[in-house]
Amino acid sequence: MNTNEMIRVEKLNKFFGDLHVLKDIDLKVNESDVVVLVGASGSGKSTLLRCLNFLEIKNDGKIIIDGEQVEKETHDLNKIRERVGMVFQHFNLFPHKTVIENVIEAPTQVKGIAKSKAIQEGKELLDKVGLGDKYDVYPSTLSGGQKQRVAIARALAMKPDVMLFDEPTSALDPELVGEVLATMKELAEEGMTMVVVTHEMGFAREVGDWVVYMHDGKIVEYGHPSELFDNPKEERTKAFLSSIL
Repeated sequence: MNTNEMIRVEKLNKFFGDLHVLKDIDLKVNESDVVVLVGASGSGKSTLLRCLNFLEIKNDGKIIIDGEQVEKETHDLNKIRERVGMVFQHFNLFPHKTVIENVIEAPTQVKGIAKSKAIQEGKELLDKVGLGDKYDVYPSTLSGGQKQRVAIARALAMKPDVMLFDEPTSALDPELVGEVLATMKELAEEGMTMVVVTHEMGFAREVGDWVVYMHDGKIVEYGHPSELFDNPKEERTKAFLSSIL
């Protein structure tokens, strides 16, 4: 097996009641890959991401993380989530905690890292996302873009192997989108393995190693951004791209 394969999904299916949301999904993500999932709303992108983080439990198929097939019966899913970080559309910060308290919460509570060490590392992460001057303020004083960058720092504080981003900019005012994408781009350049659901096609084209087009719970096409955007093979991909580009 390829030693640097971080995630492999085989024949993944997910139902919500009678609704068949993911249909025989096969996907591979190698270490340091940035895989961008695109497609219309309701195509299954966010559900796929939530299955990779075990916030949703698949109905059948395999999810293999770093060579290990993960099942809820055999694995502590919280331990898996420490390795597979997730950043959501809405930032879900604790309003009653300062920025640094938000960032150190999981490392100290879940991983048992000493508070002094967590604070030091947390401050470094906040510097990294351009918020070194904000660590003792409360989230209510921040813009949406700043809150999302705190959420990214918070996810990074667990030192995950993979970062999942579920439409991280879709709740933001347009002028704030760029600062979040710049942070994500920097992570990509540092070699962080990332799976990103986004409507930002410029980001997909510039930062993605692979772009996956999903429709109706299936992967229709995937390829390098230049191939998929400039020379899509499938009619459905062409129709989607012509509607948004």
